[in-house]
Amino acid sequence: MPNALATLALAVWPLVTVFLFLKLPPGRAVIATLLAGYLFLPEPPAGFDLPLIPPLTKHTIPALSALVMWLWLYPLNTNLLPRTGLAVALLLLFVFSPVATTLLNMDPIHWGEFYIQGMTLKDSLGFVIQQMLLVIPFLLARRFLYRAEDQRDLLYAFMIGGLVYSPLMLVEVALSPQLNMWIYGYYQHDFIQTIRFGGFRPMVFVYHGIWAAFYLLMALLSAYALWRTKQAKSNWKLLLVALYLTGVLVLSKSLGAWIFAAVLIPIFLVCGARWQMRLAVLIAGFAIAYPALKGLTVVPEDRILSFAESIDPERAASLGFRFGNEYQLLERAKERPLFGWGNYDRNQILDTTTGEVETVTDGRWVILIGQLGWLGFLAEFGLLVLPVFLLWRETRYRNPRDYSPLIVPLSLMLAINVFDMLPNATLTPLTWLMAGALTGYAESLRTSRNAYQSEHRLQWRPVL
Repeated sequence: MPNALATLALAVWPLVTVFLFLKLPPGRAVIATLLAGYLFLPEPPAGFDLPLIPPLTKHTIPALSALVMWLWLYPLNTNLLPRTGLAVALLLLFVFSPVATTLLNMDPIHWGEFYIQGMTLKDSLGFVIQQMLLVIPFLLARRFLYRAEDQRDLLYAFMIGGLVYSPLMLVEVALSPQLNMWIYGYYQHDFIQTIRFGGFRPMVFVYHGIWAAFYLLMALLSAYALWRTKQAKSNWKLLLVALYLTGVLVLSKSLGAWIFAAVLIPIFLVCGARWQMRLAVLIAGFAIAYPALKGLTVVPEDRILSFAESIDPERAASLGFRFGNEYQLLERAKERPLFGWGNYDRNQILDTTTGEVETVTDGRWVILIGQLGWLGFLAEFGLLVLPVFLLWRETRYRNPRDYSPLIVPLSLMLAINVFDMLPNATLTPLTWLMAGALTGYAESLRTSRNAYQSEHRLQWRPVL
């Protein structure tokens, strides 16, 4: 169980947020509040479980604190909704679709002699509040991180966070993941999953070793992107940082992050902006189409498993177990396809003799489709990948010198994060932060394009 220091750290974070907003420009304050909170605050079960609302944890307290500071310091500039119609529709669907989920799941579910309770209107309220809390980083980033210089700050923050985190990760590589236990008094995940390739996979203060390695991947990709686009006077230092973080990632023993790095680093170094943007669109499109492809059995799972087995048979067995569970859970989801089964493990399959849950939900997509249905899945994944498509539309006919060079690697990083949500549930406030920043920049590009087209028409209008 979390100790008193874990509770104290969460309790004082709103004060840290006030300090950051009073000392930093709003964009940097948002980044610092959410990034530092994600990296250093204790994971659930540490949190505050208040009546009628979901537990307040490291994933919601920093965002909620930053939102309060926004409303306090900028009360006349609180345009919460995006300016893109599709983004607004997806946002409203994301927040309010749980109401329909609740109304359609008020019946108990029977498994032999066991049953799972039905949902109540109280659950509906909690679900909606949970969705609102999750999306706050997106709204904050869209408002405060829409400029090119804000994207530079965001990538620098990811890189610096990686530099700060890397010594802690190296300590856990050598000694095993102990920092969360030493400081906050508990293991945030099953310790057996930290043992990989004859050594240890670090977690530090995040949920799992996969999460820690994926953040380090984002940090090193940020360093390569900043180096490639020459964002520092001593540009060679950025390359040294990138190489150092790559070495730490290798020692972190996460196969998925290794594969992503092996593919993306050469792309960052060799491919131009247009090809990187096309790849981001391709990856984002595959991520949102994956459940349909899975249902049509066109995903080449045998080849994927064969490739994984050539690297590590144990990891291949784990991946095969996930694929099998996904098929069972998809069949379960087909019974209530639009709005899902809701919570209380109603989307799972139970053993009729013991009442124990037999299925395992690893990927974020299968969790969403099971709990909130296809509409819930499309709302969340659609809101996350939409800025990639918006930016592709706005940049494909422009000269790369006419827009920020940093939106391209940032779009690719976001697409990879959403892609990683297929095998894992690696949705974090940083995912929403990237999506919001890119949505805001896409809106600014569209505004400038509309203004130019309007001015152009006025110039060439015939005089009567």
